[in-house]
Amino acid sequence: MVQIEPFAVEQWMDEYETKTTYNVAETCCASISIDDLQNLSTDKSINPISALSKRKLTYGAIRGSDEILGHLSRLYSVKTPTPLPTDNILITSGAIQANFLLHYALVGPGDHVIVHYPTYQQLYSVPESVGAEVSLWKAKEDDKWALDTKELESLIRPNTKLIVLNNPQNPTGAIIPRSKLQEVVDIARRQSITIHADEVYRPLFHSISPTDPEFPPSLLSLGYENTVVTSSMSKAYSLAGIRVGWIASRNKEIIDKCMVGRDYTTISVSQLDDAVASFALAPHTIHGLLSRNIQLAKTNVELLEKFIESHRWACDWVKPRAGTTAFVKFSKMGRPVDDVALCELLNEKAGVLFVPGSKCFGRDGEFRGYVRIGYVCETEVLEKALVKLREFMQEEYVDDVPLAKKPAAK
Repeated sequence: MVQIEPFAVEQWMDEYETKTTYNVAETCCASISIDDLQNLSTDKSINPISALSKRKLTYGAIRGSDEILGHLSRLYSVKTPTPLPTDNILITSGAIQANFLLHYALVGPGDHVIVHYPTYQQLYSVPESVGAEVSLWKAKEDDKWALDTKELESLIRPNTKLIVLNNPQNPTGAIIPRSKLQEVVDIARRQSITIHADEVYRPLFHSISPTDPEFPPSLLSLGYENTVVTSSMSKAYSLAGIRVGWIASRNKEIIDKCMVGRDYTTISVSQLDDAVASFALAPHTIHGLLSRNIQLAKTNVELLEKFIESHRWACDWVKPRAGTTAFVKFSKMGRPVDDVALCELLNEKAGVLFVPGSKCFGRDGEFRGYVRIGYVCETEVLEKALVKLREFMQEEYVDDVPLAKKPAAK
């Protein structure tokens, strides 16, 4: 196995998230408790934990309980000609394990992988670590982080095994619209290439209506067998602490391959975690939970937009359409600032935590001056963070934040 690259964003969060006052680097919708979850449900008589109080705490259902698999099957079968069988879903310890198992199972030395970029580092570092060659399919910032499918076609090689998408995208909050997804599927189908979509921020669409003809469906709904998605309860569902994710595919062989690797990592997900996730995904709860989080995202993105509009002299963005993250570029006199120094100073002097783009999302000097902001925290936290950020911009930004160094010539 090739030596795996350090996971920059996770190391940054580990270093700073417990040492800050206003964490607006976190990418989960504001977390909730079991009591909060019950209050969002229309059936207040059910307690997701009490039902387990007398159950023997064995490994439980190895691939996931009938309840959680049934709820996920229902969600992925909406508006599709063919329902997704429960056997085509595998429960994992979060989406991070789902992504790792999937790439470990599907690619290896001699394979070629194309990855939507910028994105969560795991999606390209894991394929590289198992010996695959990776090409980055770069979204166009000057076109609202859109993807060019002609470029995708030019990247495909005879040994291309996998195309990896992130929809909605981390860190930009951009979406791949329906028509573009269909183009990707058509390209992949012609050459029998498997497509993986990390849909961990789905269905948190706050700035595009489900009635819009370009509203992006799950990749699984587009009728191509060799599609697979990963997701979890962490982001759109506010339940990162239960560590429940999943892999779902139209091709059961993919699930079976992932299960082989899973046997060596996690025998099963905790029965307690499975029960909470099942309760959250049940019809009596999921609608209230998602309504809460989509409204929170709408409220908070407007607050962030007001800040950026009043500080155009220093920052710019492409407003996110979905998910929980924004990718904001800070500059002085038309030149990008040192985003790492900005984040360190901001945390030290204002107690506000962002993620530096060049360190955690960029390669070869890319994304200098960018920071990722996780804005779907509690609204009060974001409001206080923006007050502190305004003070920092007025008093210290111009004099204290250095410009980014130019990348070394290749």
